[in-house]
Order: sequence, then C-alpha cells, then structure tokens
Amino acid sequence: MSKFKKPQAFAAESKDHRFAGTFEVLLPVPGRVKPLKLASQFASQREAETWIHSDEGQTAIDDALAASKGKK
Repeated sequence: MSKFKKPQAFAAESKDHRFAGTFEVLLPVPGRVKPLKLASQFASQREAETWIHSDEGQTAIDDALAASKGKK
C-alpha cells in the first residue's frame, strides 16, 4: 500500500460465529496489525459495500483515518 494513497475499506464475512452469515466493513489503518472494524452485521456483501460508498460510510472512514493519524 502506498503511503500517499488513502486506505480502502472493504466488506468481509464476519468471523464472529454469533453473527455467522453476516458481513462487516473493515478498514486497514497504517500502524495497526488488524484492520479496524467500522460497521457490522450487514445481511449481504452488497449492503456492506453500499454502506461504504454512502455519505455515512465515507464520513466514518474519514473520521477513523483522522483519529489514527492523531494517535501517532
């Protein structure tokens, strides 16, 4: 990943067995080993990806990236 490019959020199937069959939105954050979970329990991957591109999703991504830069 280029340090000049904004990390891209992605949808993945939940690893939590309590929510089997649902999807969550993850964001790779520089300086973290595991991606940050932004939202979870979407019924389908398409719903999760739609959330990523929504205004709410873009705001959440920007806020999470800004918070991670402030912790350095």
